[in-house]
Amino acid sequence: MEEKLSSYAKSSTPSPIQQLSHLAQRCNAINLAEGFPDFAAPSHIKNAAISAINSDFNQYRHVQGICDHVARNVKEMHGLEVDPMTDIVICCGQTEAFAATMFAILDQGDEVIVFDPSYETYEACISMAGGVPVFVPLDPPYWTLDREKLMKACTSKTKAIVLNSPHNPTGKVFRMDELEVIAEACLKTDCLAVTDEVYEHITYDNERHVSLVSLPGMQERTIITSSMSKTYCVTGWRIGWAIAPACIADAIRNIHIRLTDSAPAPFQEAALTALESSSEYYESLKEDYESRRDFIVEFLSGIGFQIDFKPQGSFFIFAELHKDYALCDIDFVEELIKQAGIVAVPGCGFFHTKLPRDGYRKRYIRFAFGKSTRTLVAAVQRISELLDSSGHLKLFGNGKDTDSSSTPPS
Repeated sequence: MEEKLSSYAKSSTPSPIQQLSHLAQRCNAINLAEGFPDFAAPSHIKNAAISAINSDFNQYRHVQGICDHVARNVKEMHGLEVDPMTDIVICCGQTEAFAATMFAILDQGDEVIVFDPSYETYEACISMAGGVPVFVPLDPPYWTLDREKLMKACTSKTKAIVLNSPHNPTGKVFRMDELEVIAEACLKTDCLAVTDEVYEHITYDNERHVSLVSLPGMQERTIITSSMSKTYCVTGWRIGWAIAPACIADAIRNIHIRLTDSAPAPFQEAALTALESSSEYYESLKEDYESRRDFIVEFLSGIGFQIDFKPQGSFFIFAELHKDYALCDIDFVEELIKQAGIVAVPGCGFFHTKLPRDGYRKRYIRFAFGKSTRTLVAAVQRISELLDSSGHLKLFGNGKDTDSSSTPPS
């Protein structure tokens, strides 16, 4: 029956991250692969969802109040006015918001610029909508955007530029000068910008998320996609949104309705409570994740990973295998599962462009540290059992001789 499949379906491959997460479940492994918190969501948000279910909010529903709150947050964070009645679409998570956006703006053959490395969903959504992803590599070790590379990639076929900041998988927060280059490219080529801002509240070391939409001339050509998932520890609730100029938002809304009709009703109600969270909640969120980041960075650095770039946002660390490690990223991840019962993601799945250094794409491992302290300590303990007397991973090759001790987050 394979001949009955579409050409896209025939060429599509399973998500490596999903496969690794399923493997973690089957093997009872510690899952540092998939980006979801394994600890409880805030009780006031859960109670709001329970109350909504008990109040029979169980049918198709479109809650305008979420749009009002999102508009207020955009005003407070970025100083921008958006009309909650016309400019915001509630979707089933950021993923659907992004997919609906691609179907709303792309015609067959339109090009969409994506920065490399990048999250796997972007390429798939662009291709399904008939677009052509064009990858512009970010320069390691700080994942810097090169203006000339971006401008060279822009053509008369460029319909949009995708920006994910804070960035998955690297943890980069794009600098203001980089945002200005992206805005320049959009204005010069008269193309759109589509942003993924799901980690907007998760930044470290006094870094502040600045949305591309806030730059001069960008509000009328930027589509923001975001969600509740990461900020409120509810990745399974599937409440997200797109913010766009009214005519584009209307197209996204029409496609969303034809795809899923509405996001889960009781969780839309709970979103009203979540979006009213105090500033103290967001500060506490940052502090908790920052302590987890520091714990994992210290440990991985101590056992031989090269971490030239400390994550500035999100809850991932993109750690480079030391040059003396004998294994590539895929082999390393396989051995980590077999010998330590820990699942991480090989970095090669995030790269799409050919890079100048041979084998470069096979030297990174993505670890998710947005987990409970208990999970992170257990992972460290398992890996520590594989260290030799010098603190090296003795079964994986030789790392640099450094102290592998680290202090658990509070």
